[in-house]
Amino acid sequence: MNDSTRPVDHDPITLEIIQNSLQAVADEMFATMRKTAMSSIIYEVLDMGTGILDARGCIASSGAGIPSFVGVLDKAVQVLLAKFPQETIRPGDVFITNDPYYGGVTHLNDLVVAMPVFAEGRLIAWTANIAHNSDVGGMAPGSLSVQATEIFQEGLRLPAIRLIDAGVANDSVFAILRCNSRMPNFLEGDLWAAIAAVRIGARRLTELATKYGVDTFETAMEGFMAFGEKVTLATLATLPHGTFELDEEQDDGRVYNVKVTISPTEFVVDLRNNPDQDVGPTNTSRDGAIICAQMMLKALCDPQSPANDGTFRPIRLLTREGSVFHAREPAAIGFYFETEVRVFDLIWRCLAQHMPERLGAGHFATIGGTFIGGIHPDTGRQYTIIEPQIGGWGGREGHDGNSALFSGFHGETYNCPAEISEARNGLHIDQMALHTGPGGEGQWCGGRGIVIDYGVRQDNSFLTIGYTRSRIMPWSLKEGHEGTGNYALILRCDGTQEHHAFISGLRVDKGDVIRIVTGTGGGYGNPALRDRALVARDVKNGLITAEHAERIYAT
Repeated sequence: MNDSTRPVDHDPITLEIIQNSLQAVADEMFATMRKTAMSSIIYEVLDMGTGILDARGCIASSGAGIPSFVGVLDKAVQVLLAKFPQETIRPGDVFITNDPYYGGVTHLNDLVVAMPVFAEGRLIAWTANIAHNSDVGGMAPGSLSVQATEIFQEGLRLPAIRLIDAGVANDSVFAILRCNSRMPNFLEGDLWAAIAAVRIGARRLTELATKYGVDTFETAMEGFMAFGEKVTLATLATLPHGTFELDEEQDDGRVYNVKVTISPTEFVVDLRNNPDQDVGPTNTSRDGAIICAQMMLKALCDPQSPANDGTFRPIRLLTREGSVFHAREPAAIGFYFETEVRVFDLIWRCLAQHMPERLGAGHFATIGGTFIGGIHPDTGRQYTIIEPQIGGWGGREGHDGNSALFSGFHGETYNCPAEISEARNGLHIDQMALHTGPGGEGQWCGGRGIVIDYGVRQDNSFLTIGYTRSRIMPWSLKEGHEGTGNYALILRCDGTQEHHAFISGLRVDKGDVIRIVTGTGGGYGNPALRDRALVARDVKNGLITAEHAERIYAT
């Protein structure tokens, strides 16, 4: 029997084997990229994501990494499919985009690489990944500037183009990329790591489909997605139903609004009643807002299992074009991540008061994007470090919040070890400690943020940061206390100090110290109800002073 006449195998064990193999392939892609990338933001922090999509560009399985990144991949591939007629897509092709207005979703630093997968002469799937790259040009080192007013100032745009044509690299595209980056070697090295990842994934999927038959392979994919939808619908049926609404003031004085309607069959997020798009770089694309809704739904419905297209079928998003959550080209979008974490936290806060058994109090809720660079004092080469920061999560019923974790938006990533940072970058890491002191008290306390000191070793270096939750503190639940904010202190050699939360291209010189302070999460429940043994433990561990404990927890 030839392949074209092979019957579809609906044996549940075979389908389960294929479905688990999809997850294994996505994880192998992730490992490949991690092991071959040149930048610590990728191989240490894991600021990336991998996924497998079906022939229509619907996500079938995701690897590890940032949840918000995994949510980009299907949207990027669907733009590719709309732009390129299927008959022009060939084995060995590799495509790339970074433009939020053409499938890139996020900002120009994030390169999406996608490869079609063929078996038995037809397109059966796509492999794709996304990762943050250190510099793609633009008006500022690191490609982010708070002064940007249009996307043209933020770097090189790649609007869904073919990078490799039937196995042959487009040298002109690579040359353009190198020419526009302040760190061309790192950019090209990380890009080839991404290509290696999608290639190994494509090879594995072709082998899998050839072994079991294409029709069986596709049946397994669709079955996996149908199961994802079934799980989501089952959970939706158990949630409180109705329409819930929240207004929340932001650090800059604007008010954000969300309405969430939950029914047994739908999860509707309405973001239409929100400010117009910003003149600066704190906008997001509509697809970016969709990802926020996807992450929130996943947090409510089976957060432990892999996500796929079926998981998110019940979502309906309502936005207004030209608003901060549905920016219109050519709006600047470099700091999109702080806007999206605000959307995620807005939905969380809106629902937490109605389902506190599922959702805790507010967390530090910033990506904490920290960009430090200049000329390396040892090598003489341009360097730029990009580090998201870790902070405190909110307390929840029966549990204190976690300390020193990434935000809910950033997910499964890691901080860069001090030893790696010092070896690769022109900095000293002078301290990294928990941020102690007042804030986040409750029957169940908010987790602690951190204090990290970067010692500058070279004159004329720069700092760029974009932190929210710097003025409006992490919110509490059920009479708990608010958490604390996120900010940076610049400790100058002359003894002066500067306080910042959103700034780009700030000059720092040898001997200056950049001190990053991240917030404590909000408390849950009245502090007077906290178990005295837990209070004593907190005092013993140096999280609070005995005097503060007596003042806050006295009955």
